[in-house]
Amino acid sequence: MKAKNIIHWTLMGAMMLTMGSCQLFNKKEKAKTTTKPTVVTTADGQSLLSRVNENAQTAKFITSKLKFTVQVGEQNLTLTGNLKMKRDDVIRLQLMAFGFVEAGRVEFTKNYVLIIDRINKQYIKAPYEALEFMRNTGLNFNSIQALFWNELFMPGHTTVSDVLGSFSTNMEEDDGVISYDLENMSYRWLADKLDGRIKMTNILYKNRFKGNSQLNWDYENFKTFDHKPFPTSMAVTLTLPKKTINIGIVLSYLGKESEWETRTNVSNKYSEVSIDQILQRFMAL
Repeated sequence: MKAKNIIHWTLMGAMMLTMGSCQLFNKKEKAKTTTKPTVVTTADGQSLLSRVNENAQTAKFITSKLKFTVQVGEQNLTLTGNLKMKRDDVIRLQLMAFGFVEAGRVEFTKNYVLIIDRINKQYIKAPYEALEFMRNTGLNFNSIQALFWNELFMPGHTTVSDVLGSFSTNMEEDDGVISYDLENMSYRWLADKLDGRIKMTNILYKNRFKGNSQLNWDYENFKTFDHKPFPTSMAVTLTLPKKTINIGIVLSYLGKESEWETRTNVSNKYSEVSIDQILQRFMAL
């Protein structure tokens, strides 16, 4: 595969991983999100939940240099770039080719996701409700933000402070497992018992027609940022019945830069492509 095509699919892979993939669902079987989970939370579990929630960042902005790696099958690519995030507003990944040319960007706002492929001059701009996985599971911008910010989330809720009692906990030797279950969806967080750092987030979708699919997001190399622990290394794996996608994110020079435009305007020289077009091409890799 040519280098410019690998860059193109890197952008598409980034979109699918952060979405949990639009292809996790068989159209004949929808996720049911109305079932109430069984909650089992001991006093130790409640303390763990409080410590995890207290680790939530208070900074309004998080910015960083970025090393971004992607592997799809036998295809591998490493790009540099920038990560810029504004709390409750936007998450932007700018990916650079050859260290100085922007190959593209992925931008999540509260209302839509924008993916720009500057190499092929194409883009996607879609509301979250247009994405089947997001629509059927209740995941939204707040969920994506929690994954990037190393925090708990609950589908359909803006914050978790008022719904901590809805999570279950299972205390192990060094870590605690925090969970939330729905009909055919399960959410798991592995957290350090002592300091409440989230080490891993796992989202599992059970599909009796196509097989299980899951998103696993691991966090390492924590550093103090604005008096809170924040991971500077993230390993993301999306496992589909017929494909596995691996993405690595390494951050450096964490900062709180605030003087940047939080919305990207797309040039009229770019052509818009549909989600279905991208999915068909991506799944053919």
